[in-house]
Amino acid sequence: MNLNQQAIQLLEANQYDEALELFQEAVRRSRDVQSLTNLAWIYCHEEDEFEKALGLAEEAVGLKPSSHFPYYLQGELYGRLERWEEAKSAWEQALAIHESKTTWHNLAVASYELGKTAEASKQFRCAAGKSDTALYGHAKCLADLGERNAAKQVLATFADEDDDFVGEVEVADLYVEIGAYEEAVYWFAKGWDNYWKQPCWVGRYVFALRELGRTRIAEDVLKEARQLKEVEWQESVEEDCDEDWTPRDKVENLERLRDDMKLYEEISDGYVPALEFGTYLETACYLFGCARHGHPEYQG
Repeated sequence: MNLNQQAIQLLEANQYDEALELFQEAVRRSRDVQSLTNLAWIYCHEEDEFEKALGLAEEAVGLKPSSHFPYYLQGELYGRLERWEEAKSAWEQALAIHESKTTWHNLAVASYELGKTAEASKQFRCAAGKSDTALYGHAKCLADLGERNAAKQVLATFADEDDDFVGEVEVADLYVEIGAYEEAVYWFAKGWDNYWKQPCWVGRYVFALRELGRTRIAEDVLKEARQLKEVEWQESVEEDCDEDWTPRDKVENLERLRDDMKLYEEISDGYVPALEFGTYLETACYLFGCARHGHPEYQG
C-alpha cells in the first residue's frame, strides 16, 4: 500500500489529522499531479483554505495533466473565490477531457454570474435531469432572455414525484416571473403546507391571486401568513436564552421577524417581492485513488 492509499484509508476511517500529514508528506516527496491535486482537494473540502488549495491546483494544472480532476478542482476553487472568468476557463478545460453533469452545472453557474445568460441556459440544459435545479436554472435563463413560452414549456415538464424535484414554491415563483398566474397559483397551493411561510414567496402568491381576480383568497393567504409570523414573534419573545441561544441571537431574530411583518404590510398595500434566485456550486470527490468512488491513481 503506497502513501496515497494509506492517506485515503485514514481519511475513510475519520483519522483526519493522520491522513492530512500523509497527504502533505506525499507532496514533500514528489510534487506531481496526484499529490498536488489530492492535497488541494483536502485543503478545499476539509480545511476551507481556498487560496492555499488554489496554489496547489494551479501547480498541478501547470503539469498539463491528462485527467480532468485538477482542472475541475481549479475551477471549483476559482468559483468559491468568485473569480468567474478563470473558473469558466478551467471548467471548459475539464469538459474537453471528460464530460460530467457536475462540471456542466458549474460552468453554467460561471456563465450566469458573468451575465452570459444564453450560454448559461444551454449549459444548464446539459447538466439537467428531471425536475432538478439545473433544469430550473435552464428555465430561469429562458425567462431572463424573454423566451417566456420556452420557459413555460420547460416548467410544464416538472413533476413533484421526481427524485430531484426542485420544489413547488420554486416552480410557482418562476411561473409568476413569466406571467403564467394560473400555473403559479396551482403550485403555490400545492406547496403551501410544506414550506415555511416567508413574505418573499407568500407575497408573490398573493400577487398571482390578485392578478387572477381572486382577491378574497389572496387576503386569506396573507392573513394566515401574518398570523403565523405573529405567533413566531411571540414565541421568540418568550423564549429563554441559554448558551446556544444568546440574548444577541434573540435580538437579531426579533429584528428579522419585525422586518418580515413590515414586509407583509407592504405586500398588503400592493408591493410584489422580487424572485429570489441564487446559484450554487456542485462538488464531487476528485481524489486520485479513492476506492469508494472508483477513482484510479493518476496515470500520466
